[in-house]
Amino acid sequence: MTTAAALSLIPVSLRRPLTTFSKKGAGGRNGLKVFAVLGEGGSLEKRNTWEAIFDVEDPRPRVPQSKGKFLDMNQALEVAIFDIQYCDWRARQDLLTIMLLHEKVVDVLNPLAREFKSIGTMKKELAELQEELSKAHKEVHISEARVAAAVDKLAYMEKLVNERLTEDMRSNESVSDSQAASTSLTCTEISHNKSHRRGLNVAGPVKSYHPNLKNFWYPVAFSSDLKDDTMIPIDCFAENWVIFRGKDGRPGCVQNTCAHRACPLDLGSVNEGRIQCPYHGWEYSTDGKCEKMPSTKMLNVRIRSLPCFEQEGLIWIWPGEAPPAATIPSLNPPPGFEVHAEIVMELPIEHGLLLDNLLDLAHAPFTHTSTFAKGWSVPSLVKFLTPTSGLEGYWDPYPIDMEFRPPCIVFSTIGISKPGKLKGKTTRQCSTHLHQLHVCLPSSGQKTRLLYRMSLDFAPILKNIPFMHILWRHFAEKVLNEDLRLVIGQQERMLSGLNVWNLPVSYDKLGIRYRQWRDALERGDKQLPFTKQKN
Repeated sequence: MTTAAALSLIPVSLRRPLTTFSKKGAGGRNGLKVFAVLGEGGSLEKRNTWEAIFDVEDPRPRVPQSKGKFLDMNQALEVAIFDIQYCDWRARQDLLTIMLLHEKVVDVLNPLAREFKSIGTMKKELAELQEELSKAHKEVHISEARVAAAVDKLAYMEKLVNERLTEDMRSNESVSDSQAASTSLTCTEISHNKSHRRGLNVAGPVKSYHPNLKNFWYPVAFSSDLKDDTMIPIDCFAENWVIFRGKDGRPGCVQNTCAHRACPLDLGSVNEGRIQCPYHGWEYSTDGKCEKMPSTKMLNVRIRSLPCFEQEGLIWIWPGEAPPAATIPSLNPPPGFEVHAEIVMELPIEHGLLLDNLLDLAHAPFTHTSTFAKGWSVPSLVKFLTPTSGLEGYWDPYPIDMEFRPPCIVFSTIGISKPGKLKGKTTRQCSTHLHQLHVCLPSSGQKTRLLYRMSLDFAPILKNIPFMHILWRHFAEKVLNEDLRLVIGQQERMLSGLNVWNLPVSYDKLGIRYRQWRDALERGDKQLPFTKQKN
């Protein structure tokens, strides 16, 4: 028998067989009930404070009922009010669950419990509580998504009211038609107008690349692929270039066209740090100057060249007209990772569509069913969680961190736990990781040069296995081919005039931000969205 009437709250599913009594009306969702447990060293004040916070009536019995397909403005407002009330009630229940579980953790760690519990029992109870807390925090994230949806719905209704008022002021013609259009809500109409509100319209023929998009350092090749006697032809913004090493071993990038008869220089060879045209033997240095002209009088001839630099195993060029930035960003994997594969592919799709695909993970359990997502279950909700102003974040429920780095780079770090069982793990909770770098170089309107680098923080012995790079490339191509057949289909419809960003939803957040960043860049905005510094 206790000497002081103190109250601590625990969920019924976790409590020990102590003397309890239930509080009517304090039940949580999924059958979770609040029990008052008599303890020592406390008072009733704590319970009374909590009761005021969580004593909110469940609004679900009052859900608005609509008989027809369309809702008028009053009905839509009633639905919106219910949504807000439900979000408030659900958030309180989520918070209550977490508070109860924390109370239970304190109870388990109570020094008095050690007198009659073994360490093993306590560890088991704490592990169970950790799992329960993880589930509860996920429910909080779901509540956050519901709140966002409710706010979007209210914003849409406000837009409808403003449009209605403006329309009434301008004209009284077609009153019945305009009223029906502005006071009727369907799910399709809400989604359609929502997409227009975000300003995403990616349709029609691929436009010429805006000059502002060229004013960045672009990685175009891996250093390991550029030997002293080799060259690498590339297309960048629909122009032909060739990369080779000069006499000093430093890389250079020149126009892939001989000044004499427009012969492709990459068909020739590298001779003493100069690239030699295979037609008449004219030779060019890395700055584009013709230094040798056999069989004729030497002329002062020069072809175009681009600023070119080598850093961290990558060859970079600056294709823009603006002066090159003073520093080149680092693309090294995080500390503790070793590079295991570097792969280059030429893909028949526009680079923006490829970026859209790489910035999306919600498609994985539907698209990559024969590769890395084989056996994945389909979550009830997929989210990308990111700061309000940022181009990086993490996926939920997948243990994957992701970042878009302007102008065309995607980083991802994948936590590896049990293949096919990723739910419930964050990247930090996984013991081993795979880090990926994707660079999507805009080659031409419907062509992208993809640079892929894969790094691991485990199994360094894999680097010493013969022909391992062939296996990595095979797997990378298999994964990419699962995407390509879909993205090529998207591109065909885009070119015919259909909008490939027609109905954005919540898990499209990072892709939407990439498109908004690119639109702002092409408009010439001084401060680009989701970036800390001006470009």
